[in-house]
Amino acid sequence: MFSSRLRHAQGRNRLAIALEARRAAGLAVVDLTLSNPTRAGFVYPPALLQPLAHARGLCYDPQPFGLPAARQAVSEDFGRRGVALPASQIVLTASTSEAYSLLFKLLCDPGDAVLAPRPSYPLVEHLTALDDVCLEHYSLECHGEWAIDIRALRERLAEGHRRVRAIVLINPNNPTGSVVKPVELDAIASLAREHELAIISDEVFADYPLAGTACASALAQQAALTFALGGLSKSAGLPQAKLGWIGVGGPATLVAEAMERLETICDAYLSVSTPVQAAAAELLTAGAPIRAQIQRRVRENVAAISGVAAAYPFCSVLPAEAGWYAVVQVPAITPEEALVVELLERTGVLVHPGYFFDFEREAYLVISLLPETSVLVPAVQAIFREIGQRQ
Repeated sequence: MFSSRLRHAQGRNRLAIALEARRAAGLAVVDLTLSNPTRAGFVYPPALLQPLAHARGLCYDPQPFGLPAARQAVSEDFGRRGVALPASQIVLTASTSEAYSLLFKLLCDPGDAVLAPRPSYPLVEHLTALDDVCLEHYSLECHGEWAIDIRALRERLAEGHRRVRAIVLINPNNPTGSVVKPVELDAIASLAREHELAIISDEVFADYPLAGTACASALAQQAALTFALGGLSKSAGLPQAKLGWIGVGGPATLVAEAMERLETICDAYLSVSTPVQAAAAELLTAGAPIRAQIQRRVRENVAAISGVAAAYPFCSVLPAEAGWYAVVQVPAITPEEALVVELLERTGVLVHPGYFFDFEREAYLVISLLPETSVLVPAVQAIFREIGQRQ
């Protein structure tokens, strides 16, 4: 009766069951998987969302790509990141997830494939399944720093056993915090052009470098048709505002054809709410102080975790360049699922196991950098001590 696109879960995992049991018993949980900035103790101006109540939101003017003023505001926000992109090459969406889905419809027939990095956040896996697209992986490898295995990617494309339509970049990657280097981007753009592929670059964490300047956009190159994704969820710390966008770049003829086809797709949905579009410019401006708070917090926290790890040499914080997660390699003396369940039960601290993100070997813990430092540090100390007792 039901579509095969929906992968029916075979019950809850052990960690979900243990977490529910702990909360039902009234025991405290220190959540180091926190991904929602609105629950992380940041100060939001009381009138921040007031523009959503403006009377201009009462006028419905359906535009497939979004209201011109909102697209212009996003164009200017790209400019803030050093990307010159006209409003005519911007498509508004209700979320990054919807942006992916629109692009899979644009680029792929059922059974076609896209290539995405591993390890990474599992969202792309679910979204490809829902659009009847196959997901294949290319590797991110860490040897002192994270790097894309360009050689393996080139060999995979040369095989041609399944039609690949796009290469997905998560830039910065979640959770590794790695960014695509200019030489890697050039190589991937060259492969995309050679094999007539598009690049889909998820850049939602680009505003959160852990040192130095903001991460470069895949739109910096013009060799391949490129779609850069962003949204208010990360850039302004407003996941509830539900506004995302696609910036389209590359060869002019491909951009024009992509925009023409996207217009048909977007016109069938018209999903972005009018009030948030009308308020886009104000929300992007007002979100800057929130973004600054998040930037300070994640930088403080990655330094704090590294400082704690220095006292526990068996726990190694992997290099990260951006984002709001830290990956810690720990001794593989217990399967990851058992380890995180036992850490929760014995310390009350909740962390992600590495296998949630398709790390190809064990053992890794993924820790959010959003919690307040005064909460994060003792929690990390507690789990490192517990792991040390198993040595």
